[in-house]
Amino acid sequence: MEALTMEKRLKMYRLMLTIRAFEEKIVEVYAQGLMPGLAHLYVGEEAVAVGVCTALEPADLITSTHRGHGHCIAKGGDVKLMMAEMFGKDTGYCRGKGGSMHISDIELGIVGANGVVGGGIPLATGAALSAQMRNSGQVVVCFFGDGASNNGSFHESLNLAALWRLPVVYVCENNGYGISVAQSRHQAIKDVAVRAAAYGMPGVTVDGNDVEAVHAAARVAVDRARQGEGPTLLECKTYRFRGHHEGDPNRGNRYRSRQEIVAWEEKCPLKGYEAKLLAGGVTWEQLEELKEKVQQAIEAAVQYANASPFPPLTAALADVYAG
Repeated sequence: MEALTMEKRLKMYRLMLTIRAFEEKIVEVYAQGLMPGLAHLYVGEEAVAVGVCTALEPADLITSTHRGHGHCIAKGGDVKLMMAEMFGKDTGYCRGKGGSMHISDIELGIVGANGVVGGGIPLATGAALSAQMRNSGQVVVCFFGDGASNNGSFHESLNLAALWRLPVVYVCENNGYGISVAQSRHQAIKDVAVRAAAYGMPGVTVDGNDVEAVHAAARVAVDRARQGEGPTLLECKTYRFRGHHEGDPNRGNRYRSRQEIVAWEEKCPLKGYEAKLLAGGVTWEQLEELKEKVQQAIEAAVQYANASPFPPLTAALADVYAG
């Protein structure tokens, strides 16, 4: 397998920084009332999206979730267009109609985020079937949470994907909670990845806060899928530092302890990777320069969103389809 160059490592660090800075800015603008709708933030889970998406080719596809900002950025999304979408502006990815939970950009391979828990799983499976039938060489990655792995759509999709050897990688972002319900209270298993055995596919569990561990596991799964060997269930153990959404009081202290939150914050994926990069010869000045550039990009995105117009009333029925 290809060794990670320092250039690739710095790219992964920059992407994680961008996700963290974007989400922290969303905390601010949401509190100011500048953003309509809900915000489910990805703070703490950055290594999963970045580790997986940097293992993909540009033409590959992803499906996302209600907590999807990190996936979009990791796949190459423009933070200006994302921020405009957050603000409900006409210049956003979906012209302000999708909001936080429904960003998509087919040209970038972002098939779309989905506000329905587990809703992206059958969509990814269908996209993988399309890729197989077209012989396009594309791989599809499907992100979902531990709670979604209890849905019927999860089991039906994995069964079909294994049977037809579809080029899809199912990535379970196991942050320990389905909204406010701890995994131990909704599953009798510790590792979601063990469910792969029932469908005859590999099941792999990795440290979701270690971006290089995620990347290595994703590379194996993606290469396997691209070679026609079928799907993989990749479980990444991680944790969300914020609440389920920004209306969740005290970052979820109703159902999880402050000690638990602090313990996971000490395993922050960015801090851990900073230490690894510094030990590998990167200077603190290089990291600080990256941080400054990322922060400037996020501030520019907010300015762009603020200056953008809202969609005209005449656009209310445009791009809307009914079966």
